[in-house]
Formats: sequence, C-alpha cells, structure tokens
Amino acid sequence: MIRVLLVDDQALVRGGFRMILRAELDIEVVGESADGSQAVAAVSALKPHVVLMDVRMPVLDGIEATRRILGGDSGARVLILTTFDLDEHVYAALEAGASGFLLKDISPEQLAEAVRVVAGGDALLAPSVTRRLIGQFARRQAPPDASARLSSLTERELEVLRQLARGLSNQEIAQALFVSETTVKTHVAHVLDKLDLRDRVQAVIFAYEAHLVEPAG
Repeated sequence: MIRVLLVDDQALVRGGFRMILRAELDIEVVGESADGSQAVAAVSALKPHVVLMDVRMPVLDGIEATRRILGGDSGARVLILTTFDLDEHVYAALEAGASGFLLKDISPEQLAEAVRVVAGGDALLAPSVTRRLIGQFARRQAPPDASARLSSLTERELEVLRQLARGLSNQEIAQALFVSETTVKTHVAHVLDKLDLRDRVQAVIFAYEAHLVEPAG
C-alpha cells in the first residue's frame, strides 16, 4: 500500500485529491497538511511514501518544505503539484530534490499513476514544462567533471541516457534499441549508479547540462 500525505493550503483541493486517491486500491491517504511547516512535522509522524506538495503556501512554502523533508531520513519522495508552471518553480523544486512536477489540471487517472511512478522510485515531469526546462538546463555551463563522469559509461549506457533525455519511457527505449524492457531497466540503474544520480529527472538534467544531447529545434 502506497502511503500518501496531501499538502495544500486549500481544503477543497485536498478534498478533491483525497477523493481521487481513496478510490485506488493500492493507495492510502494517511494525512493532510495546510502548509509546509505542518508537512515537515507530518512526514516525521506519519511516514508517507509520497508527499503531494503544493508550491505556494503560507508559513513555509512547498519548495523549502521539500528541501527539509528530503534533507532528513524519512525516505519520503515528493511530487510537486501546482497551478503554476513558472520556470523558477520547476528549477527550485528539482534542486530541492523533488521527484516530479505536475500541474493540477491533470486527470484523476494521471494523478494516481504519478503517485505510483514516484513511489516506485522513478521520477516524472509534466510534458507542458519539460521542453522549456531542458532548454534552460542546456544553456548552463557543463559541470566541470561531466566528461569524466560520462567516460564511465559504456556506449550502450550512453545511448540509453540519450534516449532518457529525449523523454522516452523504458518501453520506448527497448523498442528503439531492440532489447527487452528488463535490459533497459538494468542499463538505467547502471547509469544512475555510475553518475551518482538519484533518478531519471536528474539523469535528464545531467544529459543536457553535459551537452550529451541538445534541445530539438
């Protein structure tokens, strides 16, 4: 059972999320918080697997709350949900360690699936923000150790990283490279381990910062 904490300063929004997620047999809403400060305390007390976190809240905003939660040892993963897709929110959320960033206009089915993806250790970004996001990261100066880190990867692992950065799922990468999905998962795990990255989102960011791939058009 996936334990979820809902964090939003609007009771109506929390109620909507609660209703959606409680309809799922594998998801349990274990608590709610109205601001980031409450969320930090609730994570410690309730031990959720996933925190659905709003950005703009009183007392303590969602970005700082995310930073504090992930700076501890709770093991919780944070999925940012917001009505805003402003770039500074995306950057700040990812740099704080969030595993995903979604807009609140997603469907109930997409919300439940996002919780499952993040709980499973993966990461995701709303398609509506990904293009601008990667463009911004691609314009950054490459990390000084990027070449050395990339040199630790095999040719096949480099190709998997390129495909990851283009937004392909494991299934799509498997089809593109004519290998099994299990093999792709193994390659992805090796890439994250060798590059010392937390998840797919960090892998995508690194690939663009290192100029392994460039934004299309």
